[in-house]
Amino acid sequence: MSTPPEPSLYASREPIFPKRVKGNFRNLKWYLMAVMLGIYYITPFLRWDRGPSLPDQAVLIDLANRRFFFFMIEIWPHEFYFVAGLLIMAGLGLFLFTSAAGRVWCGYACPQTVWTDLFILVERWIEGDRNARLRLHRQKKLDFRKARLRVTKWVAWLLIGLATGGAWVFYFADAPTLAVDLVTGQAHPVAYTTMAILTFTTFFFGGFAREQICIYACPWPRIQAAMMDEDTLTIGYREWRGEPRKARGVDEDTQGDCINCMACVNVCPMGIDIRDGQQMECITCGLCIDACDEIMDKIGKPRGLIDYLALTDEPREREGGKPRPIWQHILRPRTILYTVLWSAVGVALIVALFLRSDIEATVAPVRNPTFVTLSDGSIRNTYEVRLRNKHGDDRPFRITVKGDLTLRIELEGTPYETVTVPADTMLNQRVYVIAPSGSAPAEGHLTEFRFWVEDISNGDRVHKDTVFNGKGN
Repeated sequence: MSTPPEPSLYASREPIFPKRVKGNFRNLKWYLMAVMLGIYYITPFLRWDRGPSLPDQAVLIDLANRRFFFFMIEIWPHEFYFVAGLLIMAGLGLFLFTSAAGRVWCGYACPQTVWTDLFILVERWIEGDRNARLRLHRQKKLDFRKARLRVTKWVAWLLIGLATGGAWVFYFADAPTLAVDLVTGQAHPVAYTTMAILTFTTFFFGGFAREQICIYACPWPRIQAAMMDEDTLTIGYREWRGEPRKARGVDEDTQGDCINCMACVNVCPMGIDIRDGQQMECITCGLCIDACDEIMDKIGKPRGLIDYLALTDEPREREGGKPRPIWQHILRPRTILYTVLWSAVGVALIVALFLRSDIEATVAPVRNPTFVTLSDGSIRNTYEVRLRNKHGDDRPFRITVKGDLTLRIELEGTPYETVTVPADTMLNQRVYVIAPSGSAPAEGHLTEFRFWVEDISNGDRVHKDTVFNGKGN
């Protein structure tokens, strides 16, 4: 008795050729794509005066000095909590929008979606709309026309990928300077390597693995269910209005509004049939709504057979009632909680941003040795004082101490109490604190005192508390 072969767990990809569609959601996606791509490609070339020591770039990720510049905001390495806060806000924002309106991020703003839309647009310009692309795909013979269209399309995709990788590296160096270096072959090999990797990934993900990235590589389709409930507005099919569909043997008097034209399937970039219910592959892009509304207009039926809807409205609509207002679906405990948390993190970051000082100082006592006895019997302690100047110009900093009146300080390398800290720099300054022989700090164990650091240019001051180690230690 023969054993039947085990079914394969792998299904080869069937290329999807979405049909061109017009409508409100398609227009919204065009506008958002133009805005987001414009921001991505143009931002590195926006200028912002940062003084003589830094590139005049509005948005710059300075990996060499571990700093991030965003217009008037400058984030230093020890201020990484700002970046962490932004990531938390991004996560909460994603939870909020998913809870309110499903996978709107995936459908309209995800980079994979945006670049895939751009790639499909180029493909349509070169090879034609859905039917023409299907015929070309099913053509077994590779003639001159097919080869020409394929090569032209791939070259266009590669140029888009190259522009994508090029724009990315511009965020990490002065964009105009790096652009010249890239063209003349003088840029660092890391820049060329990064561009090559991003060119390939953009070309492959946007051209050949479009829906696979959303289905298999991205974890969000599997997480989104936890963010949604029965009040979430998401794209669905009003089967109580559309069924039974037009088909042989179906009485026209009992036929629903759906004429089984397959327009919703033909425009879907994921190749699914929304009439089969909610599916993990659906990115809620709304193109099926535009396609269905267009058909409803042609056959004289009301729009909304496929629409954004909530499961809680189904019983009411089945009985002929109207759905609840959109605001009642959006303003509910879950979305309000996400909004409050998102706002709280945002307000905390803004407050921290405005409260932070443009000068900072840290003090680290040198413990080896704990103290030194000088020739006149004085006791000296050594401290490493790190001075951070966040201004775009050099600033003179005065260092003083407050505590026991007998304590005095000396700065290594200068007879004065002031030291010049270069613009956008952290300076390590060694400072000696001396207690005269016989004084309380010299004879005692630990004496608390305070370092004061003052920016002489504008009077800004910061302080750090520490202790003086005497012979009694």
